[in-house]
Amino acid sequence: MMSTEFSRRSEFLNGIRDTMPLVIGAIPFGFIFGALAVNNGISAPGTLGLSLFVFAGSSQFIAAGLVAQGTGVLLIIFTTFIVNVRHALYSATLAPHMKHLSQRWLFPLGFWLTDETFAVVVGRYARADGSRYKHWYHLGSSVIMYVNWSLCTLVGVVAGQTIPDLSAWGLNFAMDVTFLGMIMPQLRTRPMLLTAVVAGMSALLFYGLPNKLGLIVAALCGISAGFAAETWLATTKPTTTTAPPEGQKE
Repeated sequence: MMSTEFSRRSEFLNGIRDTMPLVIGAIPFGFIFGALAVNNGISAPGTLGLSLFVFAGSSQFIAAGLVAQGTGVLLIIFTTFIVNVRHALYSATLAPHMKHLSQRWLFPLGFWLTDETFAVVVGRYARADGSRYKHWYHLGSSVIMYVNWSLCTLVGVVAGQTIPDLSAWGLNFAMDVTFLGMIMPQLRTRPMLLTAVVAGMSALLFYGLPNKLGLIVAALCGISAGFAAETWLATTKPTTTTAPPEGQKE
């Protein structure tokens, strides 16, 4: 019998609770985006629409910058697509845990997937505790991130129209700290640590590439390094031999 502690409601609320530290880190990020977008010439409804219908923080910042530069629509779409390719990796990781869900669940959870939600829910899916409602935990994390981002964008839009150059206040440091907090608990093995180090060094090395392509290159370098380390460790593990029964020759 499944434990009664695992219910839809408890999983949903636990998803919200566990995501709250990351929500706090995202608050100034949302403020800055709203202010930056309207100061770059995007209308208030357009800025809110980006958060409501795109919901991809880094891509929204890049799109706002490209709009300010007068970049064509096709290039903006292509650039934001490249930046969001990492979500394919997130999806591949979560897919085995979600393959039993209907499209009614998969579509919204796929749309709401963010770096923060992935960092929280991947650990919940990995825990073997018999809960059948882990997707409700996923939903709780997704909803609180979406509501927070949308509301913070709205506040940023209003502030951007009344407070000059809000983006220069340096509030974006909170997002850097948030990502560090997401990454550090995951560095439990040598391949994971190598992945982070290689990706970080590559990001610095390729920072100057146009349209933030350095992030994609860094991600590929980190993944390649981690995969190579995993493969090498698997091939160098000592093999154990079973001793023959007593009295029997090998």
